[in-house]
Order: sequence, then C-alpha cells, then structure tokens
Amino acid sequence: MSVMLPIVVDVMGGDNAPKAIIDGSRSALAQGIAVELVGLASVAENIGSLKLHEVSQVIGMADEPGRAVRTMKDSSIVRGAERVRDGQASAMVSAGNTGAVAAAALLRMKRIPGVSRPAIATTLPVPGRSPKILLDSGAMADCQPDWLLQFAQMGSAFSRIRYGIEKPKIGLLSIGEEAEKGNQITKAAHVLLRNDNSIDFIGNVEGRDILDGAVDVVVADGFTGNVALKTIEGTIKFLVNQIISILLADGVGEVGKEALGLLAPIASELNPEAVGGAMLLGVNGISIISHGSAGPLAIENAIKLARDMVDADLIGALSRAVTAS
Repeated sequence: MSVMLPIVVDVMGGDNAPKAIIDGSRSALAQGIAVELVGLASVAENIGSLKLHEVSQVIGMADEPGRAVRTMKDSSIVRGAERVRDGQASAMVSAGNTGAVAAAALLRMKRIPGVSRPAIATTLPVPGRSPKILLDSGAMADCQPDWLLQFAQMGSAFSRIRYGIEKPKIGLLSIGEEAEKGNQITKAAHVLLRNDNSIDFIGNVEGRDILDGAVDVVVADGFTGNVALKTIEGTIKFLVNQIISILLADGVGEVGKEALGLLAPIASELNPEAVGGAMLLGVNGISIISHGSAGPLAIENAIKLARDMVDADLIGALSRAVTAS
C-alpha cells in the first residue's frame, strides 16, 4: 500500500488565518493525516511540528483573481496548486480568495482530459436526509449547455463517491419544472441532460426544490448557483437567529431552553464547519475551497475530505464520468 502524499494547506487564506488554519491543520495531523502548510515565514513560530513551505506573497480576499494569480506567482495559493501539480502534495485546501483558488488550480493543475470547464460543488446539509450537491456555485458565471452536461456528470460521480448514492438524481435549476421553461442555455442543456444515459436526470427543478425535493445534485451556471447558495445560507442564518431570539426572550423561561436543546442536533447538522469546504471538480487534482470564515473545525474537516477523495480516486472517477457519454 502506497503512502499518501501530504495535503498542502494555504495557511494565509481566510478571515481567521493563520490561527484557525494552523489549529485545524494540527488537529488533522494529530489524527495521522500528513499535512503541510504553505505561507509566509512569519507564521513559522506558531505551527508546532507542521512543515511550512515559505512564500513571499499573499493573495487577499479583495484581489482580482485572474490578475492576482498571474502576477503573484510566489503566493501561498499559487505555490499550493503547484505542489499538487508537481506531485509533491496529494491535494490542496484553502479558505482564501475563491476565484484565485479556482484560477490557480485551473492554470497550474490544468483540466482533467475531456473536461471543458471546472465547477465548484457545494454540499448543502439537510437534517435527517442525505446532503444535496449544488454545482456550479461560483466558478463559471457564464456557461454553455455542454458545460452544464459535464457538471451533471461530474456531480453525479462526486455524489456517488462522497455520499454513497448509487444513482444520484440530477436536476437542472430553472424557473419552472417544464422542459420549455428557462433561458436559452437552460433549455438547450435540458435536451442534452435528458439524452445522456450515464446520469439519472429527473428534469428541471425550482429553487424551492433544492433542499426539500427528491433531487440529489442540482446543476446550474455559476452565477445562478452562487445566488441560490447565498440565498439559502442567508435564509437559514436569519431563521436560526430569529428562533434563538424568540426562545431566549424574557418570559419564555425553561420551555425555551428545553426547545433549544431539542433543536441543537439540527443546528449541528446545518453547521457549515461540519462540511469543511466545496470541491473544485474538473481540475486534474484535488482542490477544496473552504468558506472564508472557516474556523479550525472546518479546516480539519476539509483536510479529511481531501484525504477521503484522494483515497477514493475522485479524479479517476470524474475522468470516467465525462468520457462515458
């Protein structure tokens, strides 16, 4: 049995870097996962037994992704992607600038042969049920119909490997369930998905079906997918805060505290920290993009996800998925 190469983690990425990234990485290391960091030399004194690959530049959250990747070649994001490309790391994890991580992975790792464009696959937890997968959730704002077909194929393969769903049900996000509903790209993509025997396409789904419907994988262009994702995140956060405020209000007393205890398991399942991060599907290497506000638990879980996807040969599965049709 071969020994897995280390997972490289961008220690400079995210709102809580470097401390949260270091803490999460150290926790993963303590569980036997090979982890190395890439970042500025100034963090070295706080990393314990973790190995640091030093860089001289950091891409900020507000930097324009394409330009930053082209001009900041000694940044932690770019060097991390290069370590995967060069066979020095098995996977990359970053909570940094999403666009820059996607661009660096695409430009350095390149695409899986046969893949037209990569997509960000975001896991949406659903209490008491299997999680849903939404892609693309931000990598490609403008898409072509055949790209959406490949997103469906890759999303199906990822759902099968990640969550053990033998035949994931694929839905195309649109403004109505009928095939003739949607814009020109969506309608053209619907025909392609319907005629592809390698996936279980159930037709169009609406925004209300993403969490509650029978669909396992929701396919959309990056613009629509990102708007849907942020709407779901914002709505859940608003509702949770409202419920907590009501239950902790004066006069509710012990009943409110008891209700909060009953709701705690649901809140735990909805916690994005438990997911770890989103998968960038389509590049020739495992690349995980954690939320910008990721804490130690999210980083630890992102590293574990990276390990699991390397073990399961996700890249091989994606390659087979896009060439099967």
